[in-house]
Amino acid sequence: MTAVTLMIDEDSRKGGQFACQCCDSTADRTWAFIHDENGAVAVYFASCYHHDGVHEAWIDAILGTWGEGRTDDHITFGCRVGPVQGQTTPAATLVDGGSAAPDDPMFGQKLSRADGLAHPRIAEFWKIVDTILEKDDLVRGHLYGA
Repeated sequence: MTAVTLMIDEDSRKGGQFACQCCDSTADRTWAFIHDENGAVAVYFASCYHHDGVHEAWIDAILGTWGEGRTDDHITFGCRVGPVQGQTTPAATLVDGGSAAPDDPMFGQKLSRADGLAHPRIAEFWKIVDTILEKDDLVRGHLYGA
């Protein structure tokens, strides 16, 4: 079995800054499509926060069919990446998907943490998160300083 390589579609990348709703500090957001060798498999939104000196990123990834006007197969997973007690490096924790996102058909079914943990596509989501952490310069720099 051949490993599937995922790539961030740099041509689709967008980003900007916004005010954090809980503390009014400036946060950064980036989003882009994720592709495999056959085309788009997901789109992600990563928000990078500086809460009281803590660097964390909240990532939503929408898996499904893209480019055909379809949203009926879309599912949204979410995770928080940041400091975790007992860890020396940031760790990813599954959270409710799309909890801060508007109600929009693009997000499809927003999975709760419990539903996400039991979902058959959870491994695909973690592979997407790994790709973001390795290849998205904003997110990687925010979390790891590199």
